[in-house]
Amino acid sequence: MAKRSILDRYTASRNYIVSRGKALTFPSAAFNKPLEPKQVFGAVIDIPMSPTILSTMVCFMNGAANLYFNLGGEFTGAAQRYRGVAQASFDFIKNATDLLDCCEKTTKYDMPTQGKNFVYLLTKSGVYKTVITPDAIPAEDESKRKLNYYVQRVMNELRIAQLKDKAAGLGTGYVLADRPKEDQ
Repeated sequence: MAKRSILDRYTASRNYIVSRGKALTFPSAAFNKPLEPKQVFGAVIDIPMSPTILSTMVCFMNGAANLYFNLGGEFTGAAQRYRGVAQASFDFIKNATDLLDCCEKTTKYDMPTQGKNFVYLLTKSGVYKTVITPDAIPAEDESKRKLNYYVQRVMNELRIAQLKDKAAGLGTGYVLADRPKEDQ
């Protein structure tokens, strides 16, 4: 088998494509709250985990935070069970509006290659995108460093929630293994 290049695109399941697409086009009206045109109400962050695994973290202003994986797994509903997840997601979205200066408006929602995180911020006036290179965080501008901080904070809370679920017997701790066989 040929070795994958870091420039290769990720293969993705139908469930992943649908979930990611719904998140990127989620309407602000669903929150039933008046928003300014450039007020961030949600974020979709594509994070390569390995040459074959891509995760997408989705956060909204109500504190919801979910993870979706390109091969079909997901970790959802943690914000309903754990306050830390909801608070981290809420703080991220609340502060993201002030960080739009490092983003550009986009209508293209490509998936990243290995070594780059794509951050999409959702507003009433459209979707804004930036690229974060985790290996270069110290050299990035302050807005990108802050975005990375909030992304990592939510990811940390999701991992803690996953471990708590495992300890409580709610899952194995492995996202793909928790799904019924017919869904994988």
